[in-house]
Amino acid sequence: MPPMTRTFPSGAVASPHHLASAVGVQVLDEGGNAVDAAIATNLVLSVVTPYHCGVGGDLFALVWDGQVHAIDSAGRAPAGATPDAIRAAVVGHGDVWSLSGTSGMPAVGPLSVTVPGAVAGWAQLLERWGTRSFGDLATRAICLARDGFVVSSKGAYLSGRASPRAEAVPGFLEHFGGMRTANQRFVQADLAATLLTIAEDGPDAVYRGAISERIVETLAAGGSTMTTDDLHAHQVCDVDTLRRVHRGLEIVQLPPPSQGVTALTALGILDAFGDLPADGAAATHVRIEAMRIALAERNRHLADPSIMTLGADDLLDADRIAAHAASIDVDRITSPVPGRPAPGGTAYVCALDGDGRGISLMQSNFLGFGSGVVVPGTGIALHNRGAHFSLDEHSPAAIGPGRRPMHTLIPAMALRDGALKLLFGTMGGDGQAQTHVQLLAGLEGEGDWDLADVLERPRWIVDTTDGSVSVESRMDASVVDGLRARGHVVQAIGPYDYAAGNANLIEVLASGCAGASDPRTEGAVLGR
Repeated sequence: MPPMTRTFPSGAVASPHHLASAVGVQVLDEGGNAVDAAIATNLVLSVVTPYHCGVGGDLFALVWDGQVHAIDSAGRAPAGATPDAIRAAVVGHGDVWSLSGTSGMPAVGPLSVTVPGAVAGWAQLLERWGTRSFGDLATRAICLARDGFVVSSKGAYLSGRASPRAEAVPGFLEHFGGMRTANQRFVQADLAATLLTIAEDGPDAVYRGAISERIVETLAAGGSTMTTDDLHAHQVCDVDTLRRVHRGLEIVQLPPPSQGVTALTALGILDAFGDLPADGAAATHVRIEAMRIALAERNRHLADPSIMTLGADDLLDADRIAAHAASIDVDRITSPVPGRPAPGGTAYVCALDGDGRGISLMQSNFLGFGSGVVVPGTGIALHNRGAHFSLDEHSPAAIGPGRRPMHTLIPAMALRDGALKLLFGTMGGDGQAQTHVQLLAGLEGEGDWDLADVLERPRWIVDTTDGSVSVESRMDASVVDGLRARGHVVQAIGPYDYAAGNANLIEVLASGCAGASDPRTEGAVLGR
């Protein structure tokens, strides 16, 4: 069944799972606001899509309450984390931790874990904008964890696709192996108890209480230097946003360590290039070239902002952007191969309430099921964002005490005439910024948008390892032929391939709102 654009008079919630969206709308129906609804939705996602997100992950969000606020709750590396410490731990704990991450770091296991920021992020959002307690908002998630839910065929597929990376981690299959069978009820009693503990004790349950000690003990057994002091030190940051006016919309993104600057770099290059060719293949080629350049910029420079040699403002400098645009040849590839890949597994949620308050939120365990480390007795699967660090001491991405790795998470907003117009985002690692560019290509102009049509369109994804381009098999043959003629290595993927992202959109209308959810997932946009 093709996706549909739906309109609602008093608010909407969109997420990658229909059960989560339904809970979010219930919160709106009961008088909660958009932030309340988004957190309730996120908590259900932590139960029903643990291959995307959960208590052990990180969180970024943009909130609109008449102005934009940006929240960064990305965790840091332990104070004892250095390239030498990681190498020594790998030697001491066998081949399981030597699986290669994006820059030589272990991809799974305790050494890939940084401080999880999600719980602190939820608490901060509720303290500043929420009207309901965490316990109230967690009620449905707790029930689904305690009593179980029936795993869908899509959930079983995604679990099976994600879990092989983590299978070597002790305890992983005991906890999550049951998710790989469709039509089976999956129960997470330990996670239900953990959510109840957080509801009673607040974020201190994770960062200062007994759970923090269990996290540290579990990680130490695998060679991690994480301490309770590292968990105690976690802080949620208010950060300034990055913005760019593109084709009549002011696009709002988060700053580093988020890759929001990557999407704005590509959009800036396209603006500087000028009118795109009328030919579909040529226009797609130019967009791909702009994206390859932006991804190469990301991979050379993006890291913890405290150690970046070129900051976001430098990367978005008008002269630098113009030079990138001038390097594009309409008839052939001239852009660099981006380099270091950044895969990901992420949940994107957006919500709008009847008062016009909106939230764009991303919460992630990174690679499917994160590090594979499940803290015994808690049901918490810890993320593996540390896999984005490097063991090269001279790299801007080098792991170091208290540093944050580059993050692919980029929840976004678009403003028009200073007011909220659009909430949007997608999962997809390297593909997130690429999907942003393609979504915005379908949302240009002042006329009515068909959000579902924009999500339906076939997508392309640049592989950052070799620069090749994957295209959904529905892509027009003339576009594919035109890309190959210009030197692109093109390969076909599924017609609605999960690798091409799963986005959600909510548009603010003169009266009410409209929304659509990506056909590549089992999500839903629901409203009231």
